[in-house]
Amino acid sequence: MASQWERLLKNTGTWIGSFTQLSPTGEQLSDTPTEIALIPQDQGQMMRQEIRKRPPGGPPQETVLEYRSLGKGVLFCEDGAFSQGSIQWSPFGDFGAELGLIQGQERLRLVEIFKGERTLSSLTLIREYLQGTQPQSRPPVTVDQLLGTWEGEAVSVYPDWQPEDRTSTRLEIQPAGSDQIQQTLQFGQAPPIQSLGRIRENALQFDQGSQPVTVLMLPDGASATYPTQIEAGKPLFLEAGWLIQPDLRQRLIRAYSSQGTWVSLTLVTERKVA
Repeated sequence: MASQWERLLKNTGTWIGSFTQLSPTGEQLSDTPTEIALIPQDQGQMMRQEIRKRPPGGPPQETVLEYRSLGKGVLFCEDGAFSQGSIQWSPFGDFGAELGLIQGQERLRLVEIFKGERTLSSLTLIREYLQGTQPQSRPPVTVDQLLGTWEGEAVSVYPDWQPEDRTSTRLEIQPAGSDQIQQTLQFGQAPPIQSLGRIRENALQFDQGSQPVTVLMLPDGASATYPTQIEAGKPLFLEAGWLIQPDLRQRLIRAYSSQGTWVSLTLVTERKVA
């Protein structure tokens, strides 16, 4: 099994893209062209990260970071997907995370931030491709694209270094009237979890479960899932979704316990089978 550092190295290269600032309802506020270079140094024992931004109408900005180890709030999956962010939710401080998916020569990253509030404050969508390649064009996600039966595998990694685990997944999304969907989710042999979602323009609203949850559908096959309003004393999660192909989707889920402690990072890779 590859180490966390070896998984970081799967992100090596110069990534061309943009940071797109979105409102909590999905409207684009700004778009800044970017270039992120991840350059291994010292025979791969150190990473140099060069971040170049070119704000429209403003001077270029550059930040250089060098590091030999990873912080407590960071975990990588086997394919190089990763998340970094808060290790504890508190009602008195900022909270949030970055969730990054990687597929071949493309990456999709999502930053969900709650700035001392219980509702989402800001959302950043980052779409990137390796220098010298061409990105695939994908339409914004729609409810119709998600309808059907999806089967796949979930792989979970843990910040306390317990062994990662794998389990099968099955997700069924079916219409339930003109403005609702019925979702049935099953992990392994666990009992299925059913929930009813209301369709709200470019979002789905789920009001059952431990926390009310919003799924916001975004450009280029992306989706952001987050608590509609964080309720203390209940588990919560942040999720980035990516419809890579019409029948292939990935979801990266950063889960927190009822005490607000970060407990796991799960990568779900699923294919539409019906």
